[in-house]
Amino acid sequence: MTGIHEKTARRSANFARGALAALILAAAGAALWQSPAVSAEDAVVIPPPALDEKASAGSEKAVFAGGCFWGVQGVFQHVKGVSSAVSGYAGGSQENAVYETVGTGRTGHAESVEITYDPSKVTYGQLLQVYFSVAHNPTQLNYQGPDSGTQYRSTIFAENDAQKRIAESYIAQLDKAKVFSKPIVTTLETGKAFYPAETYHQDFLTLNPTYPYIVYNDLPKVANLKALFPALYSEKPVLVLASSKS
Repeated sequence: MTGIHEKTARRSANFARGALAALILAAAGAALWQSPAVSAEDAVVIPPPALDEKASAGSEKAVFAGGCFWGVQGVFQHVKGVSSAVSGYAGGSQENAVYETVGTGRTGHAESVEITYDPSKVTYGQLLQVYFSVAHNPTQLNYQGPDSGTQYRSTIFAENDAQKRIAESYIAQLDKAKVFSKPIVTTLETGKAFYPAETYHQDFLTLNPTYPYIVYNDLPKVANLKALFPALYSEKPVLVLASSKS
């Protein structure tokens, strides 16, 4: 459990302003599930993609990186049509897909989430809309909120040419519409494998709703998903650990 202890210490130090502030945030944790709160990043209302895949029955995968995977996973676990959202690493090699090594920023990996979804219920373009709108800030280069380094970069790991075209088109569309105050810095990477993260990182948001980092940085993202995308929001998250035990 050394990895999670190091992660806890570093991330808490980045935003906590003393023990009292942490306790106040923790006490507010449960309430944040029911109402939006002040957070590190505001959600941005954006239009749907002009180019999208056709809705069709089946199962597809999408891999997104947007800062700490705790929050990104937590958001997509609440999206209807998503059957699985797994925290992990993409961009580097299998032997380096270890949290402590990825944390050096020298492996090529980014903390990522692999999403399995049914395109008849939620399309790739809709997932991208959630990704750009509430899951992270796509204008931050090699950092997200309190976390910095290439392992926290904003990256779409396209599974195929169709996903790449949709993502490229959507980024161009959003930049042209100037819905963000700064240009989008999200990169596109192809041909990169995804490797699941350690068990202690899975379902972290759901299992730790009063942890200060989650309270301030991530629970508001779930609240924003519910507020901005009510038709896509599912109250019950799809959990990795629950499915692995069934």
